[in-house]
Formats: sequence, C-alpha cells, structure tokens
Amino acid sequence: MERRNFIQLSLMGASAGFFTPLTSLAETARLPVTADLIYSQDSQGRWTGKAATHLPNIEINKSDGKITVTVVTAHEMKGYEHYIVKHVLLDKNYTFIAEHMFNPIEDKTARSEFVLENYQGALYALSLCNKHDLWINFTEI
Repeated sequence: MERRNFIQLSLMGASAGFFTPLTSLAETARLPVTADLIYSQDSQGRWTGKAATHLPNIEINKSDGKITVTVVTAHEMKGYEHYIVKHVLLDKNYTFIAEHMFNPIEDKTARSEFVLENYQGALYALSLCNKHDLWINFTEI
C-alpha cells in the first residue's frame, strides 16, 4: 500500500471512529450533540447548577390549527452585564424556524412567543446567555 493511501485510509477510519459515538449519543438523548457547546438539563457541563435559570421552558397552546409556542427563561435581566440575548426555535431536523432578540435595557423578562401552523414532531428551544452560553430544551407537538 502506498504511503498516501495509508494516510488517507487512516484519517477516514479515525473520523468514523470519532463521529459514530457522537451520532448515537444525539439520537439517544433526542438532542443535538452538546459536548460543552450546547448545555441541557442532562448535560450542564461547566455550568452545573445553572439549569434552573438558563434552561428555556417551552409552553404549547393549540387553537384553531395554530400553535402558539411560548419560551421563557427564568433568568434575571441585569442590563448588558448579564442577560439572555435571544431565544431560537428549531424544528425536528434542527433547522431554524424563528428567533427573538432581547433588549436587556427594556426587557424585564426573557419571554418570547412564536406562532406555528400545522407543525408536528419535536420542537427545540435555545436560550443564549451572554455569560453562561447556549442552552437547549425540547418538547413534542
């Protein structure tokens, strides 16, 4: 075997060995891979103990074929010093649906509402804190 082919096959094997466990973890947890990039209730990483004030809570209200999704993060808004920057909604394929940006001077709570029509499946909400990173939660509709 030529050296170039050996190196190429070795890199491909190493890549497969690295990504396969991460893929199965994501499927088991029903959340995208967190690994210190995105935090969740079950994976708080270096922010252990912060889930109560950083994990977005999702409320669903169905009426007349429309779905109102309310996302609330129980986090204080201390101006630009420490606040929730935004909420993001993702669909079951982790595709962007919508976002709501907060103004830490005007917004006293991190609460956002989104209206969806005829949506089914997993729905993910992300909450971004300017000091404690990105947090994710999900629900089924």
